[in-house]
Amino acid sequence: MPHVLSFGEILIRQQSVGDSFFGSQQNLLRIYPGGSEANVATSLALMGTPVQYASAFPENKLSTEILALLEEKGVDCQKCLHIGDRLGAYLLLSANGLSKGEVIYDRKYSSFSQLKAEDIDFDCLFADVDWLHWTALTPALNQEMADLTKRLLEEAKARNIYISVDLNYRNRLWQYGKEPLEIMPPLLDYCHVIMGNIWAAHTMVGIALPDQLDRNSDIQEMIAAANVSAAALFSKYPQLEHVANTFRFMDNPKHNLFFGTYHNRQEHTVSRVFETYDIIDRIGSGDAFMAGFIHALRQTKDPKRIIDIATGAGYQKLFVEGDFGNGKFE
Repeated sequence: MPHVLSFGEILIRQQSVGDSFFGSQQNLLRIYPGGSEANVATSLALMGTPVQYASAFPENKLSTEILALLEEKGVDCQKCLHIGDRLGAYLLLSANGLSKGEVIYDRKYSSFSQLKAEDIDFDCLFADVDWLHWTALTPALNQEMADLTKRLLEEAKARNIYISVDLNYRNRLWQYGKEPLEIMPPLLDYCHVIMGNIWAAHTMVGIALPDQLDRNSDIQEMIAAANVSAAALFSKYPQLEHVANTFRFMDNPKHNLFFGTYHNRQEHTVSRVFETYDIIDRIGSGDAFMAGFIHALRQTKDPKRIIDIATGAGYQKLFVEGDFGNGKFE
């Protein structure tokens, strides 16, 4: 059976139990495996979509444990490579993302960031694959990873593989002298599916936004802006078939407003609006949405069902500790 292939860096999330690493008398640290592409792969597997994960790991006990955990959740990790000496990490200076605590990335010289095209057997990588998923986090790392991403997409296109992207924007990652607008637009030429939000589409693709649109804007204004943004993406990219946007807002550490929009070339569709004050962990909710979106697109052509599955998966992740979702979307 054909698989979705999720390609990207495995990460270790290091999280303080308070609002700083050293200001708490407890001085405790929790760690979780994660990374956007691994999160997507895990949720897809738990939803029942056959999925493979490709990344680069050093040879050590921690790598072995992470790979075993992914396999336990149903992710095929046979295409992961063992190169380099260290796993990438990020440090979260808040409890489970329940505040706007700072994120510090520690990804330089990681095994994945040193991956080169010559390390990859592309025929092997794409064997039994009909869908490639990647994210904007990979070309954000360095020019070499941006070049590798282009090669990856070229190889996928040559094999008629369907391609999706998540426009994850992290301003702290783009530190090698290039702006997203210099790198991302030509990479999107290969994609059939784009997920992100209207702000990421503006930053990475140059899609215009209404002035002063923000969290306090009326929901109908946001939906109208999403419709315009999607139409602009369809106009810019002739091969593009599906666009989705998440709208996720927090007003305080326990409140979250969550809805999504789905767009194809015929119509625009909006999910129900979810609101909760019982959040456990915000990290990875966008990845769960992406997994739900991919799963839904492979299962149905009903636009309302597609956006409800995607948004439901993202919302359900708010109640799961760690980066990985639980595969639920209802």
